[in-house]
Amino acid sequence: MILGIDTSVGTAVAVVEVDGVVLAEASSANPLGHAEVIGDLLHTVLGTARADAPLGHAGAGTPGERPEITAVAAGMGPGPFTGLRVGIAAARTFALGRGIPVVPVVSHDPAALGILLDQALTGEADGERFAIVTDARRREFAYTVYEGMDDDGLPVRVTEPALTPRDEIEAVLAGLGAERRDTTAVSAAMVALVAARSLAAGREAGPRDALYLRSPDVTISAGPKKVGV
Repeated sequence: MILGIDTSVGTAVAVVEVDGVVLAEASSANPLGHAEVIGDLLHTVLGTARADAPLGHAGAGTPGERPEITAVAAGMGPGPFTGLRVGIAAARTFALGRGIPVVPVVSHDPAALGILLDQALTGEADGERFAIVTDARRREFAYTVYEGMDDDGLPVRVTEPALTPRDEIEAVLAGLGAERRDTTAVSAAMVALVAARSLAAGREAGPRDALYLRSPDVTISAGPKKVGV
């Protein structure tokens, strides 16, 4: 099983089997307060997944034992500094305690995968360019452009995540030929699914460092300020 965590927009946590079956999922849409809710969300999904997990699951080890989490998928952004560091720290701490790997995921990829899977289910035309757009605050949007899925079942990025002023987003996307898809929530289940597909393909799903896309507000001091006499 894979534990998915994302705090790039709201706070989302899920436990998913490697074949995509969602065992438990919980989230908070509040774009603030990540640190206040993530512990409770983790407690909820881990308890639910353990209660609902089938005995003797394939690959779980000894028959009759509950299946165990084998990796943690962490949404690496783009997103605001404070929110991202809460989710990434939670993912790394959980993984360290269990001795399992962290799989970094670009947070826009799960949103794109969800759209592409919906298109496949409804029979909508695929292959069209679209952009996942999230609120980066400070009067900016973060966006990533996608076009279809590759042979590993992962969304194909046409551009890497970037920032643009809010009043310029339409012109930027028009220049890229991409339909705008505003996203206010990232599914932790989809984060875990992207990680599962990446692991199966032997690929890196995302960067090891968080995608802040801008410098944090707090910087290291250059030293004590000189005072004239």
